[in-house]
Amino acid sequence: MAIATGLYGISFGALAVAAGLSTWQTIVLSAFMFTGGSQFAFIGVLAGGGAGAAATGAASLLGLRNGVYGMQLNAMLRPRTALKPLAAQVTIDESAATAMAQPDARGRRVGFWTAGVGVWVLWTAFTVVGAVTGDLLGDPKTWGLDGAAAAAMLGLLWPRLKSADAWALAVVAALITTLTLPLLPSGIPILVAAAVAGLWGWFRPRRVSPRHEARTAQDKEDRS
Repeated sequence: MAIATGLYGISFGALAVAAGLSTWQTIVLSAFMFTGGSQFAFIGVLAGGGAGAAATGAASLLGLRNGVYGMQLNAMLRPRTALKPLAAQVTIDESAATAMAQPDARGRRVGFWTAGVGVWVLWTAFTVVGAVTGDLLGDPKTWGLDGAAAAAMLGLLWPRLKSADAWALAVVAALITTLTLPLLPSGIPILVAAAVAGLWGWFRPRRVSPRHEARTAQDKEDRS
């Protein structure tokens, strides 16, 4: 997981420099923002001519998912107070998915920290490679790097489309983005789609799956 995601950092480094960021700005963005979807949204808005506020807004909304992961993982892993800032920093799609895929409490802790720290180290390292060698690579589009972000986001989204509700929300969000893209400034369409998705999630009734109930019962048993 760490190697595959880390290698993808080359794409971000090259595209960030091509979007106008300096090498150091690119490296700092990876080391401290450290959430690939938000980082690509940030540089995508800048590359499209959007203002810094729109870029920050798009990145922040995409980063909200990490806050949701954080609440789930805090209840699941119960990290010590001293480790919570580090745990928050490495809470991303990959570390959350790796932890949640494990069948027992110890496996979840090992999976979370291994994936989270491993991805951070390699993602930052390969961002440096992409940023430094960006000029040598030439136009990132020649290598297909401009499509890597969309492909990665689709890869993260696809396994989650397991219900009619998920498919309906994905179609609605895509339709809203497509319709507003020619009408609104760069970066704003994704904010509109994200707001609609948030309202959708807020007003839809919650359903608890048998698998979730079983996992909750197992968590209680592990803690006892």
